[in-house]
Amino acid sequence: MSKDSKHHALVPRLRFPEFRTGPAWLQKPLGDLTKPITERVGDSDCVPYTVTSGEGLVSQEEKHGRTIAGKSLSNYYRLERDDFAFNKSATKLFPQGYIARFQGDERAAVPSSIFTCFRIAAENVDAAYLDYLFQGNLHGRWLRDFISVGARAHGALNISDDDLYALPVPLPEGDQSLVEQEKIADCLGSLDNLITAEGQKLEALLDHKQGLMQQLFPREGETQPRLRFPEFCDAPGWIEESTNCVCERVMDGTHFSPQSTDGPRPYLTSKNIRNGYLDLSTVTFISEEDHREIYARCPVRKDDVMLTKDGASTGNCAINYLDYEFSLLSSVAVLRGKAMKVVPAFLYYTVASPRYRRQLFDSIAGQAITRITLTKIKEYTVVLPSLEEQSRIAGCLAALDDRTAAQAEKLDALRTHKRGLMQQLFPAAGDLAGGKA
Repeated sequence: MSKDSKHHALVPRLRFPEFRTGPAWLQKPLGDLTKPITERVGDSDCVPYTVTSGEGLVSQEEKHGRTIAGKSLSNYYRLERDDFAFNKSATKLFPQGYIARFQGDERAAVPSSIFTCFRIAAENVDAAYLDYLFQGNLHGRWLRDFISVGARAHGALNISDDDLYALPVPLPEGDQSLVEQEKIADCLGSLDNLITAEGQKLEALLDHKQGLMQQLFPREGETQPRLRFPEFCDAPGWIEESTNCVCERVMDGTHFSPQSTDGPRPYLTSKNIRNGYLDLSTVTFISEEDHREIYARCPVRKDDVMLTKDGASTGNCAINYLDYEFSLLSSVAVLRGKAMKVVPAFLYYTVASPRYRRQLFDSIAGQAITRITLTKIKEYTVVLPSLEEQSRIAGCLAALDDRTAAQAEKLDALRTHKRGLMQQLFPAAGDLAGGKA
């Protein structure tokens, strides 16, 4: 295919009706559309910012709770609205670095040591449109051919500014170019607004559950909750007992190095235990023989409560909804309640309650290595009402969990729709110069 024919083939798969008969798109180097920012803060009054991958430019005060720039602020780059800052640090989502657009009204300051900053210089380029291209990692697909594996300079990726400014940027051609860019940006912006609104609903549900649990469970040193269902208002106070007394088994998995990872049995670790659910997306599988060796020590059953014991995820818990056998690593504890004392779902919500979690984190405070033992777990206390009241509370919280899960799925669907829409509204990666399908 000649360069000319590839140029005329550069069109998105989805185009707004008023532009469908327009000319094909073209590509221009980023350096022809922008100019480097070299102005320093000096004595100017600026707010120090940092770039957070996937979130954009965030003030240091908001991110860290304080300003960490100190006296070095005078040497920072100075940004104005619609300027861009390229953070050359690799992240999981953006391994070639992240480019953020500044949308604040005040002047911003970003460190000059690891940031390349630039400003739109062409009249026919819309800042929001360019921002969405970067959100789609246009720059990453281009720059990955120029970065050596592990190539870093002072903690940042060793990326040449010349390579960045050579980035081919797809643009609609003709006198309607800016109008079409704005139409694309407005469309994606409306979807972003919807995603934000639905995300706020999810946060409100999570906050509501947290507040409700603080009301439905007694606080430390108390045996009466702040809120009880009407039919239990005259019921006796709750009874405090140790976890060991209300559980028929408190056990954990075993330290184990599987001989094979292609067997039929799931092998769960602390990374698979989230707050409220099991994440099986990264589960490992082991042989039947290895499974039998582990399962003999920790025979997990449906409705058992699983609690992570060490590492960054200490304190995460979930109720086991799986109706088949699987093995557990020693980093996960299993609590099985006594049928005459505690409803399984209520035991889970008790372990997830603020009162129980406070005991857990108080017991590991100050430790160099975050770890809880079965002995400690057995000593943590729980406060129980009658089985009938337990079922009522668990049913209420489970209904709220179902609503929260549905809202989370709705939010995920919107984000997936946005990613798909961006793939349609911009030319395919394989059609771009230097792009890879």
